[in-house]
Amino acid sequence: MKILLVNKFLFYKGGDAISTLETGKLLSKKGNEVNFWGMKHSLNMDFSFQDYFVSNVDYDNEVNIWYQVKKSIRILYSLEAKNKMDRLMSNWRPDIVHLNNFAHQISPSILDVFKKYRIPAVMTMHDYKLVCPSYLMLLDGKPCEKCKNGKYYHCFINKCTKNSYLKSLVNTLEMYLHHKILKIYNNISFFISPSIFLMEKVREMGFNGNIVYLPNFVDVEKYKPNYNPENKDIIYFGRLSGEKGIDTLISSVKNLDVSVIIIGSGPCESKFKNRVKEELINNIHFLGFKKGKELRDIISRSLFVVVPSECYENNPLSVLESFALGKPVIGSRIGGIPELVIDGKTGFTFKAGNVSDLRKKIKDLSGNINLIKELGKNARRTVEEKFSPEKHYDGLMKIYKMAIDSYS
Repeated sequence: MKILLVNKFLFYKGGDAISTLETGKLLSKKGNEVNFWGMKHSLNMDFSFQDYFVSNVDYDNEVNIWYQVKKSIRILYSLEAKNKMDRLMSNWRPDIVHLNNFAHQISPSILDVFKKYRIPAVMTMHDYKLVCPSYLMLLDGKPCEKCKNGKYYHCFINKCTKNSYLKSLVNTLEMYLHHKILKIYNNISFFISPSIFLMEKVREMGFNGNIVYLPNFVDVEKYKPNYNPENKDIIYFGRLSGEKGIDTLISSVKNLDVSVIIIGSGPCESKFKNRVKEELINNIHFLGFKKGKELRDIISRSLFVVVPSECYENNPLSVLESFALGKPVIGSRIGGIPELVIDGKTGFTFKAGNVSDLRKKIKDLSGNINLIKELGKNARRTVEEKFSPEKHYDGLMKIYKMAIDSYS
């Protein structure tokens, strides 16, 4: 089968990019002809059709008003993306297009091209962009559902996008244009949800597309489990931003007899470091961004992993990767996390944002090595049985077939 995988970022940045690239490897390994399409970036690998990629845009770069205007137009409808995709389709016609994250940097303008060439498309949902103008369904750091049933104007009223009326207005207009006027997402045959929570939540919010459940996968061959901790470290790894619950984690381990390693980078990195320094917290250490074998080795030597998110997480790869390394997880009871972290089996959950609850779970588990080993073995077994590449591939092929048959 000829498959085009689309994601705005095509290097190892965030769960959407990792999922896209790993899915491509899996599909190629199974004998499919796979190509990628996305945004130009200095960190990209070499891709066959990179000449057709859209130009790079940085939404954190406030160069001047004209640049901001051009960026805003691109969010609403990118003629560059549409034209370059049209050129690609005229030269290489896939059997199916598998979309991932493409809002803003690319825009849904490319969906009109697939309709023109009668090429079926499916989309993996990595966040809540289909129902929330600002992706995360958060307001003032708390879960928010004000935009339910298409009431997108709440994004503008509450300055949900980077606390800016202008940026929030653009995202609000974007949602009304794409969902109410153009109804452009109707060009996608099936929407893949990696978590049951996300699937049910977007339906509850008023999204009526055809949604199928297919969780993420981990190639366990790359992860050697270690059930015997070599140190007393507790690990957090991921994005360093407010919604990830890192402030709650810091408060919960302050003056506790444990060592906490925080791995990653993000917009709140300096804030967290300054807090630890100002409050003289000596048991928290920041290692910066790590990946690959170096990251796996650090996690492998640890006691367990903490995922303290305070937003509606989807199907976190951080949990699956921890499980693959034989590490239990203490995770917040929010979003799709409780689908993976089963109390007393693969780890423990705590009430999101509750310092005392998290503190108690960390204290109890860190003092019980035998339980850590038992939960770690259960976690590894869970990944092998439920989140293997084989199960994911079989599920993906069924979805592709349904999409292709719908165009027949």
